[in-house]
Amino acid sequence: MGDSRVFAEPRGNPARSGAGVVSRIRLENFMCHSSLEIEFGDWVNFITGQNGSGKSAILTALCIAFGSRARGTQRASSLKDFIKTGCSYATVLVQIKNHGEDAFKHESYGDLIMIERRITESSSLIILKDHQGKKVSNRKDELRELVEHFNIDVENPCVIMSQDKSREFLHSGSDKDKFKFFFKATLLQQVSELLQNIRTELSAANEIVDELESSIRPIIRELDELRNKIKAMEHVEEIAQEVQHLKKKLAWSWVYDVDREIQEQNVKLEVLKERIPTCQTRIDKYTALVDELKGLLASKKAEIAHLMEKTSEARKLKDELQHCLSAATKDKLELEGEYSRENNMVRKLTHRVKLLEQQIHDIKEQYKRNTQAEVSKIEEQMKKLQNEVDIAHTNFTRLQEEELSMSEKLSVARNATNEMSKEIDENERKYRELHSQIRQLQQRQTNRVTAFGGEKVLRLLKSIDRHHDKFKSPPIGPIGAHVTLVNGDIWALAVDCAIGKLLDAFIVTNHKDSLLLRACSREANYHDLQIIIYDFSRCRLKIPNNSLPVTNHPTTLSVLHTENPTVFNVLVDMGSAERQVLVQDYEVGKSVAFDQRIPNLKEVYTSDGYKMFSRGSVQTTLPPSRRGRTGRLCSAVDDQIYSIQNEASKVKGHVQECKGRKRVSEEELRDMEGQLHSAKKRRVSEERILTSKQIALQGMKDAYAAEQNAAASETNVEELLKEISQTKVEIQGKELIQEKIRVKMTAAEEKANDLKISFKDLSDSAREDIDAIEKAERELLSTEEKLQSAEAEKVHYEGVMHNKVLHDIKEAEAECEKLQEKRQENFRKASIICPECEMEALGGFAGSTPEQLSAQLSRLKQRLQHESQRYTESIDDLRALYDKKERKILTKRQTYAALREKLNACQKALDLRWCKFQRNAMLLKRQLTWQFNGHLRKKGISGHIKVDYEQKVLSVEVKMPQDASGTTVRDIRGLSGGERSFSTLCFALALHEMTEAPFRAMDEFDVFMDAVSRKMSLETLVDFAVTQGSQWIFITPHDISMVKPGERVRKQQIAAPRG
Repeated sequence: MGDSRVFAEPRGNPARSGAGVVSRIRLENFMCHSSLEIEFGDWVNFITGQNGSGKSAILTALCIAFGSRARGTQRASSLKDFIKTGCSYATVLVQIKNHGEDAFKHESYGDLIMIERRITESSSLIILKDHQGKKVSNRKDELRELVEHFNIDVENPCVIMSQDKSREFLHSGSDKDKFKFFFKATLLQQVSELLQNIRTELSAANEIVDELESSIRPIIRELDELRNKIKAMEHVEEIAQEVQHLKKKLAWSWVYDVDREIQEQNVKLEVLKERIPTCQTRIDKYTALVDELKGLLASKKAEIAHLMEKTSEARKLKDELQHCLSAATKDKLELEGEYSRENNMVRKLTHRVKLLEQQIHDIKEQYKRNTQAEVSKIEEQMKKLQNEVDIAHTNFTRLQEEELSMSEKLSVARNATNEMSKEIDENERKYRELHSQIRQLQQRQTNRVTAFGGEKVLRLLKSIDRHHDKFKSPPIGPIGAHVTLVNGDIWALAVDCAIGKLLDAFIVTNHKDSLLLRACSREANYHDLQIIIYDFSRCRLKIPNNSLPVTNHPTTLSVLHTENPTVFNVLVDMGSAERQVLVQDYEVGKSVAFDQRIPNLKEVYTSDGYKMFSRGSVQTTLPPSRRGRTGRLCSAVDDQIYSIQNEASKVKGHVQECKGRKRVSEEELRDMEGQLHSAKKRRVSEERILTSKQIALQGMKDAYAAEQNAAASETNVEELLKEISQTKVEIQGKELIQEKIRVKMTAAEEKANDLKISFKDLSDSAREDIDAIEKAERELLSTEEKLQSAEAEKVHYEGVMHNKVLHDIKEAEAECEKLQEKRQENFRKASIICPECEMEALGGFAGSTPEQLSAQLSRLKQRLQHESQRYTESIDDLRALYDKKERKILTKRQTYAALREKLNACQKALDLRWCKFQRNAMLLKRQLTWQFNGHLRKKGISGHIKVDYEQKVLSVEVKMPQDASGTTVRDIRGLSGGERSFSTLCFALALHEMTEAPFRAMDEFDVFMDAVSRKMSLETLVDFAVTQGSQWIFITPHDISMVKPGERVRKQQIAAPRG
């Protein structure tokens, strides 16, 4: 491209000038320009031109001039790529104003600074010149200082937004990219990186100080060790001094301890001496009491002897009267008994006389009623009735025989029907048992354990598993699940009969586990569980041959196999399985059990379940169990199921046949019952007729008998009268005997009464003397008891006086003498060690005993010896060495402490700045949303910006005015091209308001806008640029005629590229 010319509109009023504003740029051999020079206004500058005219090269040149790298422009990978094709160098010259308060080194550069960057194929040079074009510096640091002074960050998109950055910004929908743009534009990224670098440097400085402090730690440890040694040596000196003090205290403690013992012994001696008067007083008291009681005892004995002589004759007379009174009372009682017996006899004879008289009266009355005519009539009627009775009896006998015959037939039929019912019930029971056996066998096919308890044992095993941690040892069971048959299934039934109960049992090791297993069985509803307690630790039993039955037949134990020694031991100890012999059939079993007399034989079982045994001379044979066992140890379950199913089918057929025969028999039985009922009714009717006729006949016979007896009535009356006379004579004799007895009774009673009166008079006369004797005897016994007690007390206190009190006083006095001697010896030894006056200065003993002081002294001596052996140096040498080392590191410690203090201050300042940085970041986030909304409102749009510093994302939400639903567009990519560009522009302007720079440049900012959006955007940009106050450079290929010209707006156009 040839020389480019810029066509500028007429300028109005002079623009406002300021430091850092770009006044001119000149390009030579740069990109597509051979030579280009543009002069900028201080406010708003528009540069237009067709595509390819080199508009974007202006912003690229600005970036290069202010020190940007080639890659930072996104237009080339190296600076030499910016040299125009065919040329060897390129030059960019930028002039910026430098006057006012913010001028940069005004004394060196003046009012204008020229920045020239010359690029060749091999190098790049930056030259800073003053307002006269004189070179001031060519250092990059000078340029960096200038850029930082004017806050010109060309890599900040809010300062220079190149064409590529504009497109990237407008097209980008990533929230992370928006955040990066915001973070960089607001300089938050720069501040964050700066703070992170400071934090890293502080960490490095801390590490260096840590290394420096660690370098002196060995010396510090040496100082600590020396300090500890010095303290220990000082402590050793204290211990040695304390040992000397303890020796003095110990020496005098023995003296003072003896003084204490002497004082205690004197107190004890005084107490013992005080017991002598008390004891002697009691002895005198009981001596006087004994003498008094002896005199009283002698007087009582004399009094009793006198009374005994006085009452001896009265006692003898009293005894004689007592004997006579007893004899008289006995005679009286005997006579009363005899009189009562005779009186009863008289009453009986009188009653007999009355009966005989009544009988005579009845005979006479009967005789008057009977006549001869009545007798003849009765005989005829009797004959007629007899004939009727005979006929009725014949009919009754015949009907009775018929009923009996029918009853016998009915009974036979009933018995046959009952037998059929029993047979049916038996076969149905057998059928149910066979089906139960089939179910059990089928269950055993799936789980062998169910053969030994069914579902109950499964529930029990589950319960045991739930509580397994509570058992000391897991229970073993059921036993049947732990044994197998050795030689097939031939002995399965015999073994089941022999040890069937044991096969269902469980084994535990102690009583506690037994209780726990019983609780598990209740939980499983297994109430009849057999539990065996056996020691699991016992080894497998070895059975000697002399304890086994001598026979060729197998035993129960020999046909079983188990791996568990406890199960084997239980079969032997609890089941005697080694003494149970198994045989093939019944006859062989009888021979083995009863004929051969085999030693150690307990029982014999046949293969079909018979049990045989003998106890002494009694031989017993038991048939197989009524509820037949299937042999639960069998392995051939399928064959058993097939065999039992066949048998069940046969039983079922037989039951059906029996039920048919029973129905026929029941019908015949009902017919026979009807016939019997009819015969019974006829027999009962005939029996009633026979009974009535027999009663009538018996009445006539009785009447006839009365007539026949009437002739003999006179003879009977005479006999009865004679018997009455004899009875009355006998009554008179008995009454005479009663009278005699009554007389004797009266005499005996009078005699007894006389004796009672005499005995009472004698007793009353002797009562006073007897009471006096008894009272004297009681007093004598009481006096003797008191005398014995008083003598015993006297002897006791005399013994206490001689054996206890006087003896203890002598011992106490001897002990006092020994203690005095001991005290003198201890005082002599203690005075050698130190005078007694020093003890007060040492603080006394504070209640310590010699034993305690001696033990304390021994411990201190051992400690002193041990501490003295640990350190060989003297304490003065240790102190000198400690001072030397401490002076050596004192300066370093102070220096490192000062460094640490400064680093802590820096860390605190860094933390404070980081907090401020975070607070400013939150304020910038709110300011960005507010300003973004302010720009959107110009087009009637509202929006919101969300910034998440932790996730490093920024999302833009926009609500268009035509959206009646009120739905918010959360991604601006959902908008049209013009709306998206305008929203992005508003976002950029919001960022611009938050960024300070002397000039700003934007390239192709309206590339995706429609005409309306472009017009509004241009108006917004111009208003913002004028209001904001910085210099603005806008580059666009579109028409900008709608932009109103003004003194602060300058339009320039780059000539179209030449062909």
